[in-house]
Amino acid sequence: MARNDFVSLRDFSPAEVRHFLDIACHVKANPAAYSAALKGKTLAMIFEKPSLRTRVTFDVGMEELGGHSVYLSPAEISLGKRESVYDVAKNLERMVHGIMIRTFAHEIVEQMAQWARVPVINGLTDFSHPCQAMADYLTMLEIKGRIAGLKVAYVGDGNNVTHSLMFAGAHLGAHVWIATPPGFEPNLDATSWARLCCGETGGTVTLSHDPELAVTGADVVYTDVWASMGQEAEIKHRAAIFRGYQVNGRLFSCAQPDAIFLHCLPAHRGDEVTDDVIDSPRSFVFQQAENRLHAQKAIMLELMAGKPAEAEHPAVEPALEVGR
Repeated sequence: MARNDFVSLRDFSPAEVRHFLDIACHVKANPAAYSAALKGKTLAMIFEKPSLRTRVTFDVGMEELGGHSVYLSPAEISLGKRESVYDVAKNLERMVHGIMIRTFAHEIVEQMAQWARVPVINGLTDFSHPCQAMADYLTMLEIKGRIAGLKVAYVGDGNNVTHSLMFAGAHLGAHVWIATPPGFEPNLDATSWARLCCGETGGTVTLSHDPELAVTGADVVYTDVWASMGQEAEIKHRAAIFRGYQVNGRLFSCAQPDAIFLHCLPAHRGDEVTDDVIDSPRSFVFQQAENRLHAQKAIMLELMAGKPAEAEHPAVEPALEVGR
């Protein structure tokens, strides 16, 4: 795989997305084998948006791969205000071996990748959250033993998590159903791209305003907060609109008897999900959160190790079936 950045899952082929999952499975099962894979390498972590899981998993991931990380808060950088994206990119490329950026506008990550001569990883933008999607599907793979053919129902806001869930699902042959209130559908361009990709993998993407229809017969039920970072002023307004899209015991019972519940976290209990669902034995949200670590280690290995991860371990085989 020759790509140098991890900006969007749309930049990769289905085979490449499956490859990331294969490496993540191997890294999770054999962490000691990679303990020096990024020795002497440093990752700059730019945070325009705060995060628990992104901060800890990238920080710990670099350390467990033998490298180091440097945390950069808005106070240090303030992209586009204190210093231009171009200048930050040209500075950091001379000091570090990779850049992870968690910000607002997707264009900022695209510009960083365009101008920096070191790998750039999208830790989250308002448009997409590709690292989260890799952890999501790694979790499904571990629990269900496959991804192709699964019905994955997402209920809530058509946001950045939704987009990446569609992109990865399309690559991996899943049947992704998205149920949102009218006017809160995912981006039209994102939906169109995912549906086009499905033609190659046998997956599907279906949009609905009916959460019960989306969840009925689902293998996976997924939700996210109703108001994302930067939308705090809309919380009360959105709460009234999204009330019928809460994943509660009644709605979850429409899914398959062995369906699992996922949430990218943080969760607003009592809003988008009730305690009886998120704390049930069929909830795997904390395994999902842990898998951010393993999925991101796979991404960093592919981009920053200087050679494909499988060159060091040529016997890597897919741990489980992820596609046709």
